[in-house]
Amino acid sequence: MIIFTTKLNRKKYVLAFFVVAVLVLGIILAVAKTGGGKDNVGGKHISTNEDRISYLESYGWVVSDQPIASEELVIPNSLEKTYSQYNTLQTEQGFNLARFQGKKAMRYTYKILNYPTGETDVQANLLMYKSTVIGGDVCTTALDGWMHGLAYPGS
Repeated sequence: MIIFTTKLNRKKYVLAFFVVAVLVLGIILAVAKTGGGKDNVGGKHISTNEDRISYLESYGWVVSDQPIASEELVIPNSLEKTYSQYNTLQTEQGFNLARFQGKKAMRYTYKILNYPTGETDVQANLLMYKSTVIGGDVCTTALDGWMHGLAYPGS
């Protein structure tokens, strides 16, 4: 085992403090630049249809070149029952609708063209607040439907 020792005088203490401060600031800036990691999963500054398609492609999806629906909605002030369950799905993938309660959002729905089971009635929904993805899901429109997060199955 190798041990290094040093006598800390005021100059070394101040220098060490500034080195640590610069490292912490660098980490904070890096996290801020990526949108906090998983929370937005690269979903900031998405303002065009092409941006939304690229975002879905980053999960492995091939989708229609235009949304099959776009709808403005308001995230309820109280996330009860259905919205609470839906928000559980969102928090599992790093989003949290509770932060957007009472806010207007847009939902863009795209037809998925490459669902691994070959199903053709599968859609991807993206929830957007301004230019940030705040949630999303993949679901089927079949009567015995299902829903899961944006991640490509098996990935």
